[in-house]
Amino acid sequence: MTIGKVGVLGCGLMGAGIAEVCAKAGHSTVIREVDKKFLEQGMARIEKSLGKAVDKGKLNAEERDEALSRISGTTELEPLADCDLVIEAIIESLQEKVETFAALDKTVQETALFASNTSSLTITQIAMATQRTERFVGLHFFNPVPVMKLVEVVRTLMTSDETMQRALDFVSGLGKEGVSCRDNSGFIVNRLLVPYLLDAIRALDEGVGSIEDIDKAMQLGCGYPMGPLTLLDFVGLDTTYYIANIMFEEYREKRFAPPPLLKQMVQAGRCGRKSGRGFYEYG
Repeated sequence: MTIGKVGVLGCGLMGAGIAEVCAKAGHSTVIREVDKKFLEQGMARIEKSLGKAVDKGKLNAEERDEALSRISGTTELEPLADCDLVIEAIIESLQEKVETFAALDKTVQETALFASNTSSLTITQIAMATQRTERFVGLHFFNPVPVMKLVEVVRTLMTSDETMQRALDFVSGLGKEGVSCRDNSGFIVNRLLVPYLLDAIRALDEGVGSIEDIDKAMQLGCGYPMGPLTLLDFVGLDTTYYIANIMFEEYREKRFAPPPLLKQMVQAGRCGRKSGRGFYEYG
């Protein structure tokens, strides 16, 4: 069964990006937000992103207009009833996700696939809120969604072979590269990335090197496009702190434990680019 209509829950940074790539790939896409204000902000974000793509020559004006024509918005669940796939990209709260999917399960056609874009929670605990656990996967996109090629396709113990194949085919149809991974907190990327970022903070706190020298060492020594402390500012220190706490709760290993310096910076409101100051200052 091919996937035609796609529903996206949430129109924040990730949800808007997911909706954009779905529409560009030819899917009729409906975005659901809880508040009209957030929906309008998200739609404006999509229009701006597509406009930039035209300016850079990645799309022409006709392709932009066609993509926009495939996107609709709603604050209700009913318009998602005939979707073939619904991707959730709401707040990273287990309770919110569980409640949303439980309501959605009663609304959307039985053959539809459900997916969560969570970056730290396990897919299993979310899927158990529904009666379609065999048709539930993780589709973890990366920010910025229109640019980043990777999608982690996460399989639980209950996910069927057919569901995994449909999900992988869908990702490929978006022009993305899908990697299959088992359902565990952090999946592949964050399981490897988060300890690296936390170690960089520990190295700074222990006086191993300055902020600039730690970043420069990893850029020039390992060929990374940006150093770990710059990356932390880009991702958001509050986001990293939240994810690290969830992963530490899951694994109980020191490498996932947030360092005190990270906690103090978040408490001080120094969350990175979004707040104007993290390890670096941003005008």
